[in-house]
Amino acid sequence: MNKKILLALLIVNIFCRQYIYGQEKKGEVVTQESIQIETDAIFDKLVQIRREFHENPELAGKEKRTQETIKKYLLDLGFKVETDIYGYGVVGILEGGKKGKKIAWRAEMDALPNDFPDQSDFKSNTKGVQHGCGHDVHMAISLGIAEVLAKNKKSLHGTVYFIFQPEEETFVGAKKITENKLFDKYKIDEIYALHVVGLPTGQIMVKPNEVFAYQKEIGIQFKNVLPAKELKELTSKIRNSLIRSNNQSKPWEIQLISDPEMGLRNPKTIFSDYLIAEENFRTYSKNDAFHINAEIYETDATRLKNIIPTIDKVIEDNNYGSQKISIKFIKENPTVLNNPNLTRTSITTLDNIYGKGFVVTDYGQVPYFNDDFAYFQQKVPGVYFLLGGSNFQKGIIAMNHAPNFQVDEECIRIGVKAFSSLLFERGK
Repeated sequence: MNKKILLALLIVNIFCRQYIYGQEKKGEVVTQESIQIETDAIFDKLVQIRREFHENPELAGKEKRTQETIKKYLLDLGFKVETDIYGYGVVGILEGGKKGKKIAWRAEMDALPNDFPDQSDFKSNTKGVQHGCGHDVHMAISLGIAEVLAKNKKSLHGTVYFIFQPEEETFVGAKKITENKLFDKYKIDEIYALHVVGLPTGQIMVKPNEVFAYQKEIGIQFKNVLPAKELKELTSKIRNSLIRSNNQSKPWEIQLISDPEMGLRNPKTIFSDYLIAEENFRTYSKNDAFHINAEIYETDATRLKNIIPTIDKVIEDNNYGSQKISIKFIKENPTVLNNPNLTRTSITTLDNIYGKGFVVTDYGQVPYFNDDFAYFQQKVPGVYFLLGGSNFQKGIIAMNHAPNFQVDEECIRIGVKAFSSLLFERGK
């Protein structure tokens, strides 16, 4: 072949490749713009849906009305919907127009058993039951992501599974769903979730590995009841032998998680290395034994093995060895462990779309809370994000499980935009 013709063909080939690549990149930009436009268009509707969930909360294992609402919403979007995963759970399945991976998104459905003060204008209609943890917000965000991606179905790669999970507050739902072999059935590649927390509105925070401290409950059994004074002295010594913090800080004051100097986003956070033990141990008599229980929160997995020997030594050193029957962990839930590679990829993806620093690095581990999303992460790589819901200027504090828990609903808009973008990109 003539060298000039060969060179011309080579040049044409290069330009064609560049044009196709440019068109593909243009298509990606158009889709991301569409995601943002579609989110804004449905935002008011999502706020109303969230408020309906808030007014009609249901406890773990009783999420029947919630299931019906979610199922109808997804069917109206044209989703394939399955409800045989466990309890009142729902899975909405969206098949994209292009080949790709199988990505899952999880949202919880259940509410809390409490009657805490609620400053909202759309209070719970069910006495003794509240959405005081933000699951109503999570469901609204999940439905919003589902709708936005459905409107971009032709451009969507792969399949997205929206898992609406019952019974999270009791740490049962996720485990039961995995036991029902949902992940074996769908062959899911990756899974994502979020939780609204007391950070500033819309702030997205994440870290690899442990998101929460390891939550354990210690159970000590004695032969006889201890007098009140002796009990107080002994439990105080046990607690003092266990607790640990950086430079005499107070990581048990969870309101400090958003503090710029001590909070999660500071590399010198007080929430990076600690052991918290309850100040007031719980006691009761049962089966001819005196029980002393306490919850502890430890950030370092390697130190967990030291807890029981430490307690045992305190008991022996204070001459209660002859009274001791046993010391053991009576509750050992797994903790949320973000896949390091997937976490870093997710941060890069969101930063590329919304600007460097859009996702804030979390340098600590949150005490007192946990999430059974951990069971899903044992099956497939997963990432669990924290989403700020507090607007301090307006007096809105998204402190979960606390009186007057409120959420700035603007976080719904930010959550839908950001995570629709992430799921869209991860499907490729």
